[in-house]
This record gives sequence, C-alpha cells and structure tokens, in this order.
Amino acid sequence: VNFPLLYWRDVRSSGLLFGCSLFLLLSLLSCSIISVLSYSTLALLSVTVSFRTYRGVLQAVQKSDEGHPFKQYLEKDVALSKDVVQRHSDAVLSRIDGVLKELRRLFLVEDLIDSLKFAVFLWVLTYVGAWFNGLTLLILGLIGAFSGPVVYEKHQVMGHGCEKTCSVLLSVLCNVHVSLVLLKRT
Repeated sequence: VNFPLLYWRDVRSSGLLFGCSLFLLLSLLSCSIISVLSYSTLALLSVTVSFRTYRGVLQAVQKSDEGHPFKQYLEKDVALSKDVVQRHSDAVLSRIDGVLKELRRLFLVEDLIDSLKFAVFLWVLTYVGAWFNGLTLLILGLIGAFSGPVVYEKHQVMGHGCEKTCSVLLSVLCNVHVSLVLLKRT
C-alpha cells in the first residue's frame, strides 16, 4: 500500500502528522490517555478562542465587517451519510469476522502446525513485552513507518547486496546456535 505521507512528498503535511503523532505517543508515556486528550483539546480550544478574540478585536479597531473567522467551517456539512457508515461498518465487520475465524482455527487446533507457529509467535511476544512497553513499540513503529520508506527509496540500489549479507549473517547465526546447543549438551 502506498501512503504518500510516509514518503514525505508533502513535507508540511507529513511533518505535521509525524510531529503530532509522536507528541501524542510521548505524552502518553508520562500521562494517562484521559489527561492527554483533555490537555490536547483544551490547547486546541485555547487557540481557537484566542484567534476568534483576536479577529474580533481587529475587526472592532479597523471597523470592518468581515464576520466570523470560522464561518466557512461552521457552514460545512459534517453529518455522515448512511451509505458511508454502512460501507465502512461492513468493511470493519468483514475484517473482524475474518480475524475471529482465524483465531478460532488457531485456538481449536484445526491445523497443528499453524497452531504451533502461533504459539511460538505468542511466546516471542512475551519476551518482546518483557523488554518493551507497548507505547515504546508504538513510538518505534511510528518512527520506522515515517523513516523506513524514505530510506528504502533512497538506498534501493544498495538493497540487492543486502540479500547476500542477510544470508551470510543468517548462516553465522545458525552456526552460533548449533555451537551453543552442542556446548550445552556437553
């Protein structure tokens, strides 16, 4: 899936989204979600009230009749149509159904190999959870999502040599693992 914001095509929009998202996640590290949402909406309300007051005073001093500064936004229709809600709820419902069917298949061991793979995945997640906080993983994921596509796009030519490097590294890791297993047995 191609997300133009992640490729920084529009630097202003990408920077704004990245900065706000990172600020929100870093705020959640120190405060509860209720506090973060309250302070964020209070800051937004303070900015809009200040701007409205500033424009009102400016209109009074200049004796102009420009009207409400947010008039164009107040006149826009923000109601969701039934078609849009139905379409999105159908898409979400089909995704939830798919996930539930897959979980049922895994937990009720329809295929032993898939259930064992899932168990190994969950076991690895226990170690990841012991090392990292969930918010830390979200922050790292956000930084990776905004930096990974750009780095890949700029260094795509170098990526072909990466497969050979990865295969060599994998063989070294396998040799180390085999050596450790043999040392453990003796």
